[in-house]
Parts: sequence; C-alpha cells; structure tokens
Amino acid sequence: MLDPVSILIVTVLSGIISMAVLGSLRPARIPGVTCWLRANALAIAGLILFALQRTAPPYLSVVLANGIFSLAVLLMLQGCRQFFGKPRQQRFEYLLWGAMLFGIVFWTYQARDVDARIALASAFHAYVYASVGWAAWRGHTPGRPKYSYYFVTATAWLGAFGHLTRGVVYGCGFVSQPALLQPTPVNVAFLGLGILALPSLSIGMVMLAHDRMAERLERWANVDELTGALTRRAFLAQAEARLAHTAANAQRLSIAILDIDHFKSINDAYGHACGDQVLAHFGRLVGSNIRSTDLFGRLGGEEFAVLYPAAGRADAVTQLDRLRARVAASGCRISGERLLAYTFSAGVDEWRRGESLAHLMARADAALYAAKARGRNCVMAA
Repeated sequence: MLDPVSILIVTVLSGIISMAVLGSLRPARIPGVTCWLRANALAIAGLILFALQRTAPPYLSVVLANGIFSLAVLLMLQGCRQFFGKPRQQRFEYLLWGAMLFGIVFWTYQARDVDARIALASAFHAYVYASVGWAAWRGHTPGRPKYSYYFVTATAWLGAFGHLTRGVVYGCGFVSQPALLQPTPVNVAFLGLGILALPSLSIGMVMLAHDRMAERLERWANVDELTGALTRRAFLAQAEARLAHTAANAQRLSIAILDIDHFKSINDAYGHACGDQVLAHFGRLVGSNIRSTDLFGRLGGEEFAVLYPAAGRADAVTQLDRLRARVAASGCRISGERLLAYTFSAGVDEWRRGESLAHLMARADAALYAAKARGRNCVMAA
C-alpha cells in the first residue's frame, strides 16, 4: 500500500518546481502570479507539517498545517481573481477560513474526531476549488486559445468534486479512521486526489500566465502602443480578410486615409514629445468614435487609415466629417497645461468589385492629397 507520506513528499517537490516556474514569470508583472507564488510557498509549508503528524504535536501537524494549507488554496483563488481583473479578496471567505480553523481546534482538543475534521476541511476546499473553476470558466478572453482555461476549470472542478465526495464520505460516517495519514485504500485515494489538485492547479496557472504573455506579445506586434491603432502590417492583413469577406457576401466597403495637418510644424514648434501627445490624443479620439466593426490602423508617422465594412462612400464621409469636427473642436492639452488645436484631412473611396486593397487605398490616398490641396481640415471623396 502506498504510504500517504510519500504522496505529500511528491506534492512538495511538485510545489517547489511550480514556484521556480512562477518565479521566472514574476518580472513580467502578470496579475496573480505573486499570489500563486505565495500560495505554493504556504502549501509546501503546510504539507511538510502534515507529514510530521506521526511525530509532531497536534497544534503543529493538525491545526497549523490545516490553517496554512487552507490559506494556500484561498490565495490561489485570490490570484485567479486578480488575473482575471476581479476583486481579489472577499471578507466572508476569511470568515469561512476562521470558522474552519475553529472547528479543527474543537475536534482536535475538545472532542477528538478525525472524521469531522476531514469533512470540515474538505467542505472548505471544495468551495475554493469550485470558485477557481468558475472564475476560469467565466474569465476566458475572446479570441484566445481555450485549452489553458479549460484545463484550469476541469482541474479545479475535479478537485472540488474530490473534496466534496471526501467530506460526504467521512462526514456521514461511511468510512472512519483514527488518523489522517492512515494507509487505507480509501484514504490514500482521497489524499492523492485532494493534495495533488493544488500542484495541478499551479500547472494551469503557469499555462494561463504564458497565454497572457503571448497575448501581450501579439498585442505589441499588432497594436501601435502610442495611438492604440493597429500597426500597418496588422491593419493590412485584417483589411485583406475583411475585403475577401465583403467580396464573398456581395457587401459594400469603404476606406479612408487620414493625415494630421501640419504635423511637422507641431514637432518643430513644440518638440517631438508634444507631437507624441497629439498622436496619442488623435488615436484615442478616432478609436472612441468609430464602430466596433471598423478597423483603425496607423500606416506610418501621422498617417492613419480607417476601414468601414458594410458602409458606402457617402456613409464613410458623413462619419469622418463628424469626427473631423470633433477633433478640430477638442484640441490636445500638451504638457498638462496648454491646449493645442489641430486638424486632420482625409480621403475616402468605396471598394469596387474585383479590385485589390492596394488599388482602393491608392484612390483614397489621391483623395487625401486633393483634400490637402483644397486647404486641409476637410474630407474628400475620390
């Protein structure tokens, strides 16, 4: 029969490995990683105390061990919430933890009952694991691979089911044992499922952290950090995909090329730092005044593009002219003090069946030059 202490030792080693991997991710400042590190450290300490039950006094190997290990799984839940941008702490959970610890003390010293202690601790752990699974199930980011989220959800809910079953079996008296580390088949099975759930969750958290890092890298590659617009490469790739969809479904599509007027003069007069503030201000205004289905990209320097799916040229001109008036009226506050007024010009045209994106953009670009020749601060259709 496998000794329960052997399971604890394997779990401790797994926790050390998880800490090493999570520690390597800490410089990336991913939300939740610090909580997960602390959770693994506490879990290791709690497991070591559990393993000393045959030699150490109960206040160490039972009370303190249960308190530390239960706090570890609670920190794992808080890290999961933090990772998904939710409030980390909930006061009633600490009240539950305190109530569980009080019950452990009572059934250790006042009325010794190992089965009651097991049922109480299992109920607390079942709640925490179920909450972790629910957070991972609800927290999936649209467009991201689902595997790591499903892994955490399945692992957490399996752990919750194992703890719940263990609590019912011992709480209802179906199985009884005089000591926690008694090497019986039922006890070994439940200990293996319950204790190994935390290292398995740690593996899932590492997977989530790596997915978040991959998401950041993709964002840095596809989104211009200063303006929030798509990079030129990402914009052209997504625009080509939208154009193919438009052609396949016989829909309309328009594109606009935008250019901030006299931007070089802004840089020369106020410096490149102020020029960056204007670009960032312009990016925020455009991003907040287009539809969720529209594409907004930075082609280079102060030149931008907006793709309007399912929109004709007249509709695009109307939307752009509204945006032009808003930009001209708002102004950008540079260096936190002075309000600098600026404008933009735009050229617009609608896609013609059978033509490429390059031809469409060339006509919109020609319309932009016409807008500049007309005096700037206007929107021209090709």
